[in-house]
Amino acid sequence: MGKIEWAMWANEQALASGLILLTGGIVGVAGQFRGWEFAAYAVAAGVFVCLLEYPRSKRAKGTSMERSGQYCFTVCVKSFGPLTRNYYVRAFLHAGICVPGGFMLATVLGCVCLAIASLIYLAAAIRGEHWEPILPRKDSRKPVAESIKNPPQNPPPRPPPETRRKQAKDVEAAAYDNPMTVTDDE
Repeated sequence: MGKIEWAMWANEQALASGLILLTGGIVGVAGQFRGWEFAAYAVAAGVFVCLLEYPRSKRAKGTSMERSGQYCFTVCVKSFGPLTRNYYVRAFLHAGICVPGGFMLATVLGCVCLAIASLIYLAAAIRGEHWEPILPRKDSRKPVAESIKNPPQNPPPRPPPETRRKQAKDVEAAAYDNPMTVTDDE
């Protein structure tokens, strides 16, 4: 069995909870609910969490699929250095951000989801994981093999090479040579 990369799960959970927190905050502000100031905070916190969590981290093994348009966010997150690379910092940051969201019903779901993401980040930090940016790599072109440059001329299924038709300009040279002797036994 492979080792679970907890940071991947935490990233997805935190991004979803940021969107939920943002949505709950918009509902709270638009509805002018009692304590709508917490909803305004939730809008700002949701946007911050989404911007922080949008870039995916490079996986320890295997291929890393980046999100579309992730590069500009990766540069911003990478510029903060150890504050954003360390998952202990992210765990405590998300735990602190989610507290004011618990004081209003419209934002409590985003608050709980962000608290769960914080716990998953804490588990990732305990296991020694850290955020590593996915940077665009330089594609080194390998030389194309000779067989790929010249594709086959006849469609599949192709007969073995010794029984193929000979390509020639005149009809006599292109005649099919039957490797089996054919006799007329009448």
